[in-house]
Amino acid sequence: MASRDQHIAALQADWEQHPRWHGIVRHHTAAEVLHLRGACQADHALAQRGAAKLWEALHAEPFVPALGALTAEQALQQVAAGLKAIYLSPQPGADSATLVPPLVRSIHQQLQHADLQQRSQGRALTDDVAPIVAEGAAGVAALIEAGVAAVHFDDLLCDGVLLPTSAAIARLCAARLQADAMGVPTLLIARTDAVAAAWLAADSDADDQPFCTGERSLDGYCRVRPGIAPALARALAFAPYVDLLWCDTGKPDLALAKRFAEAIHARHPGKLLAYHCALSYHWKQNFDDATIARFQRELGAMGYRLQFVAPAGVPDVGHGMFQLAHEYARRQLSAIVELKVA
Repeated sequence: MASRDQHIAALQADWEQHPRWHGIVRHHTAAEVLHLRGACQADHALAQRGAAKLWEALHAEPFVPALGALTAEQALQQVAAGLKAIYLSPQPGADSATLVPPLVRSIHQQLQHADLQQRSQGRALTDDVAPIVAEGAAGVAALIEAGVAAVHFDDLLCDGVLLPTSAAIARLCAARLQADAMGVPTLLIARTDAVAAAWLAADSDADDQPFCTGERSLDGYCRVRPGIAPALARALAFAPYVDLLWCDTGKPDLALAKRFAEAIHARHPGKLLAYHCALSYHWKQNFDDATIARFQRELGAMGYRLQFVAPAGVPDVGHGMFQLAHEYARRQLSAIVELKVA
């Protein structure tokens, strides 16, 4: 049996040598991780398999499109239709900390049950485990236990108010420590809302001060200048600690997306990016059909390997979730717009 020192050395070697961890910085040691694991480590096979599959897909595919699912049945239809990832985020106002882990478990149960049924009939489902991406409000431990493959965190204290950069980084580092302690290569996604957010919780960070105006709200928040410059500054600060970066822009803009991607890749070559193709964007009013059809392919070429449509506005419309997911898997935004979900 390997000694504790041998386990520590093996984990450190994995971090240093495995391509999965290229460019990832940790503020904790292998010894600290092994201490947190204790003598008997639980098996989180669904989360492990999902994370490994998503990482592989992000590197093998031009991009991975995902639709939001509000129910386990919707997620099952998406996988059956050919989508390779599921995005979960409850409707605005819903308690994601309470709702998401049970929904994740229900999705995995549905997928495994459907797989067993189809195998008994001599045919197999697309897969019995699909990578699930979820927001981090429920906590990394609860999400991993439920079977989530990737977790995203924004940099907001509350609506319109940014956390100091150091506080956002601390949250990302804590999430990585939790995943490491549980032995799961969970993908971490950092989202910045600095393009639109006009307030900052505190101006103590040197990284934030260039964007502060000196004004304060009655609540003590600091006024900041929103825009791509502070968003890039924050994304560059987050990059060493996460697997993907996501800049919420409020509207689809290929030129802005290109500027963001080039700035990130100049400092962090190959860093994966995520993009939210929101249904609230007025696609038909702002783009012609040809632009819509190529939009996600162009994003993929820039490095936006995970592209998703959040659940808001993705109900079981008359065409059905299966048809929606089937068409989206093959024609991306053109299918969404033509089915008039946006």
